[in-house]
This record gives sequence, C-alpha cells and structure tokens, in this order.
Amino acid sequence: MDFNQDENIGGEALDEGVIAAAEINRELQKQYRRKQIRKSYYRKDPDSPYVKSFADRMQEAAEGVKDAAKETIKQIVKAIREHPVVLLIIVIICLCLFFLHFLLCGFEVMISSLGDTVLSATYTAYDEDITGVDADYVKLERELQETIDRTEEDFPDYDEYVYNLDEIGHNPYELASYLTVRYEDYKRRQLKSIVKDLFKEQYDLSYDIRIETRSRTVRADDYSYMGTEYYTVKILTVNLVNKSLAAVIAGKGLNEDEQARYEVLLATQGNKSYLFDDVYADYEDPDEYHPAGEALSDQSFAAMIAEGEKYLGRAYVWGGSNPTSGFDCSGFVSWVVNHCGWNMGRLTANGLKNKCSVVSPEEARPGDLIFFKGTYATNGASHVGIYVGDGMMLHCGNPIQYTSINTRYWEKHFYCFGRLP
Repeated sequence: MDFNQDENIGGEALDEGVIAAAEINRELQKQYRRKQIRKSYYRKDPDSPYVKSFADRMQEAAEGVKDAAKETIKQIVKAIREHPVVLLIIVIICLCLFFLHFLLCGFEVMISSLGDTVLSATYTAYDEDITGVDADYVKLERELQETIDRTEEDFPDYDEYVYNLDEIGHNPYELASYLTVRYEDYKRRQLKSIVKDLFKEQYDLSYDIRIETRSRTVRADDYSYMGTEYYTVKILTVNLVNKSLAAVIAGKGLNEDEQARYEVLLATQGNKSYLFDDVYADYEDPDEYHPAGEALSDQSFAAMIAEGEKYLGRAYVWGGSNPTSGFDCSGFVSWVVNHCGWNMGRLTANGLKNKCSVVSPEEARPGDLIFFKGTYATNGASHVGIYVGDGMMLHCGNPIQYTSINTRYWEKHFYCFGRLP
C-alpha cells in the first residue's frame, strides 16, 4: 500500500516536470521570434535609426568630395585667369610632345618596315655557303657534260652517234633565291641531297637505240659486176633535256608570300650582286678534299693537318680559342700551331702575321699561313687560314673547312702569305 502511494507521487511529479519544461520552451521560442521580427523591421524601414545613421554618414562623405572637387576647379580657373601665358606655354608643350610622339612612332614603324624590307631582299646565308652550294651544282653539271663527252668511249659498239642536246647551265641567283626562301640561313654541307634532287629535276639524259637498213651500190674492180647491197647501221641517239631551273622552282609549290620574296631576292640578287660576277673557281667539295700525299711528307705540315682536321665542321664562335669554347679564325690557327711544335700563345690574325716572314704567292707552300684584310673593320690582317696547296686553305669559316682561295671574295681580300719561324 505504501509502495503504491509513493509510486503515484513520483508519477505526478514527473508529469508536472514535463509540463514546466514545455512552458519554458514555448517562452524561448516567443522571444526568438520577437527578435527576428525586430531585425526584419529595421532592415525594411529606411527611417530606422540604425539605417539612417549609416546613410547620413555616406551622404556627408559624398558631399565632402563634391565640395572638394568644386574648390579644386575654382582654383584651376582662377590660375588660368591670372596666368594665361603659362596656360598657353603648357598647351604648346603638350602639343609639341604629342607631335614628337607621333613622329617617333611613325619613324619607328618606317625603320622597322625598312629593316624588314632589306632583310627580305637579302641572302641570309654566308657567302661561302651560297657560292659553295652553287659550286656543287656546277660540279654536277660538269660531270653531266663529261658523261656526254664520253659517250662514244662508254658505248663503242655503235656505228653512228646522234646528239640532241639542250644547253647545260643555270642562273645561280635563281638557286640562291629559292634556297634562301626555303631554308633561310643554310649551310653548304646540309643541302647536298637538295642540290642533287633539283639537278635531277632540271636535266633528263636519255639514250635511244635504233637500227636502220640501208643500201649502197657495189661493183667489181673490173666493172664486170654492179649491184645493190643492203646493210644495217646501229645508231645511238643521246638526248639531253634542260627544263631550266626556273621551271623546276615554279613547280615547287611556293605560297604567295614565298613567291613574292623569291621574286624580290631574284630582282635584287640578294643585295650580293658580286657573288657570281666571274666563274666561281671553288668546285672542290670541302667535305671530300684532303691535301695531296706528297705535301704530307713534311712532318710539320702533316701534324698541322692531323690537328686541324679534328675540328672540321665545328661552327665559328667569335673569340673562341679552344675546342671547349669553340674557335674563331685566329683562335683556330693559334691552337693548331701551338700543338704542332710552336709556342705563340693566343694571337689575333694580325698578331700571327707579325710572327711570320712574308713570302710571295709563288713561294708559298703547304704549311704557310695565308692572311686576308678587310673582311671586317680592323687594321691589318682580319682573317687567317692554313695554306694546304692546290689553291686551298684550311680555316675557320663557318664552319671549320677546306676552302678555295681562288674565289672572287678571297682574291679581293687577299693580303699575303706568311711562313712560320
């Protein structure tokens, strides 16, 4: 009994606790909703003191800026009225600056355009490479002529030979202009296969064989017999068709810009009209050339060639004096002589000349040095190579290579031969 009474009291207390908690929760929710309503009200009401105070501050700041701008304008107008000459000077200076800027911009555009025009009308490869490539082409043409000249020797079993031959030859400026457009700053050794392909497209050599039956009248020595005799003749016809290099280039599919530049280069001769004024003498392929055996019997000269040929094909490097940094002309020759029995140090071309005894061209022999002047702006010798005989030199052009000294360029700049001490 007592137990049941205590249980009822606990249940009533629990019920009252639940009711009280519910009341507290409802009161908290009411307070939260009132706060949210107040916030919404202030946001919507422009006359709210919170909103109004911020708007007033912004308006005051804007009016301050406007007043400052007005005052600045007034001061400027006042200064102009009081000092009109100063204003005029300022306006004149501004106009002059604008006009000067306009002139400078126009001049810059003009110079840039002029530079582009000159560049587009100039061969960009080295003279040695331009003339060297043409020499390779001429060499192929010479070999073609030699093949034709040997026809009867190479084909001896014919009774007659008939020749239908176009003239052999090409315009070297057409070749140089086309190669500049396609390959720009090209090197001789890089274009050997290109030159051969162009040559094959230009020339077509063919042979036709035919046999004719002919008749002739024969008679006995005592005139007791006269009659007609038939015999055969074996004939070889040699045909050479020259399509012309210009026609070959026309079929190479140059685009509009390339064709325009090709025509400009051809018209201006690449601004190097001196290149082919005379017959180019360097038909020797520098990649295939080697000094004659009898010259190499001289041990000093043989040592110079052995050392120099280690660096064939190396590119020219201004100021270079060793295999690591590269070579220029005097650096290359200095290196070779210093490693072949002499001790001269690193000298310029003119410094090497001063170490040598000058000898005449008739006295020059393999192992002498050959000097040139005027290849660039400097006093005395400006270029040096090692003379190897046969009208050839080993030098650091671009790249290190064998080159003929009997070209118009080197003959024009020839200075002297020098013999090492």
